[in-house]
Amino acid sequence: MWNAGSSSPTVKGRHPGAPPVGAVVDYQLSWGYRPAPGIGGVVRDVTDKPAPGLWSGCYVNGFQTQPGDRTMWLTRHPELVLRDRSGKVVTDPGWPDEMLLDTRTATKRAAIAKVVGASIRTCAKKGFDAVELDNLNSWTRSKGRLTAAGAVDLAARYVTIGHRAGLAVAQKNGSELGTRGRDEAGFDFAIAEECVRYDECRAYTSVYGTAVLDVEYDRRRWPAVCSDRQRPSSTVLRDNGLRTPRQVGYVFAACPSKVATGR
Repeated sequence: MWNAGSSSPTVKGRHPGAPPVGAVVDYQLSWGYRPAPGIGGVVRDVTDKPAPGLWSGCYVNGFQTQPGDRTMWLTRHPELVLRDRSGKVVTDPGWPDEMLLDTRTATKRAAIAKVVGASIRTCAKKGFDAVELDNLNSWTRSKGRLTAAGAVDLAARYVTIGHRAGLAVAQKNGSELGTRGRDEAGFDFAIAEECVRYDECRAYTSVYGTAVLDVEYDRRRWPAVCSDRQRPSSTVLRDNGLRTPRQVGYVFAACPSKVATGR
């Protein structure tokens, strides 16, 4: 198992790139737009830019492939894409245009970290404060082909790259890991999706305290979300498509505000 603590800088307490405690962070993955008054930070895709004057997190798909990168992975790194016994590419059932990366051996994990590490460094070069690594729990969708240990090991490699680049690094989902994300991989904070809906918030806050961001997507449950004492202080509501304010179906709210919609 790769030990992040053996080769990465020692980070005591909160990494300087972690989000401000209690700040309302807008999840803007489709494309960045001007944050509304009162917003304390944003999370945007690695292809985007940080928000001037605000804490900015950078989204990188760390354990699956982005739809637009399918050809690149299959052409340049076909051995790093997970396949079944017949040689067929294994994809995410919920996102069939995303292929799972093959984290089964240390050699493969080192090679994957080298490829994805370039995106992590791009986040730093663009001026982002932190990076979130999506699909950490892809092993749960692999039908037993991948393991949590492989995911944690790869995560530790990513954390080392991020810390060396000056970034805080977020655990994205993966409540099943308990303290392993913090203690073994070295994550600095967590970003959870719908931890209130699935009653998982304590799994994150018991490990990361106030350094947890939550994104909920169900408008019907929003009043209950805001009244839930277990929710992280930084909890927002977004639409599933993560649309911009100019698009039909845009939704954004932060407790205890009312739901804001687009056209």
